[in-house]
Amino acid sequence: MTQRVMITAGASGIGWAIAKAFADSGAKVHICDVDERALHTVSQTYPQVVGRKVDLVDETAIDKWFDEALGDLGGLDVLINNAGTKGPTGYVEELALQDWRDCLGICLDAQFLCARRAAPVMKAQTSGSIVNISSTAGLYGYGLRTPYAAAKWAVIGFTKSLAVELGPHSVRANAICPGSVNGARMQQVIKAEAESRAVGVELVQLEYVQSQSIKRFVEPEEIADMCLFLASPAAKMVTGQAIAVDGHTEAFHI
Repeated sequence: MTQRVMITAGASGIGWAIAKAFADSGAKVHICDVDERALHTVSQTYPQVVGRKVDLVDETAIDKWFDEALGDLGGLDVLINNAGTKGPTGYVEELALQDWRDCLGICLDAQFLCARRAAPVMKAQTSGSIVNISSTAGLYGYGLRTPYAAAKWAVIGFTKSLAVELGPHSVRANAICPGSVNGARMQQVIKAEAESRAVGVELVQLEYVQSQSIKRFVEPEEIADMCLFLASPAAKMVTGQAIAVDGHTEAFHI
């Protein structure tokens, strides 16, 4: 059966790696993103992937995207709640309330709004898989990134609660906790942390790598591989889990 898949923030980074993996497997894929240039690139390189510009802090925009995508797909087998933001970097007393709220809005509220639309569809068809992207920051304290860590811990609690609600309908919910993923966003995180600590970028990058048992950054395609597994029949009894794809984080640091 051809899988029907929706992915948030699917036009670049981890989201695009996930979208390509599902499209290459033969799935019908709808993505959303706020980056119009990235969406245009997707339409040129993978025309089989349907992309729409959606602001995921806008409830009405999310509902419109779901109405269109579900109308085209005729159901939904996989929802990947991938959208996130690095949030502000700094000591807690330096942070503005609005920056805190903005971080939680993208990293947490958007997952709720999308899962709320997906759940009744999957329950009605008694099948489906929701994969929420958390982070190893959802497993450890993360100094200088308290809004981000708070949101990612909440994603795990949200996921486990979804698993309880949806399990009787044969619908699964899992969270993936990526470690340090190679890409532009991780470089922004490292730069911001280096500035906050008044140290060199090279030192911060080395600390991230050395804090893992496997001493390298995660590739986006390795997150996509886990998404494919969790959405497959091979994972039909895997639900309510927070699964790290991180080379085994040994410690977090400031």
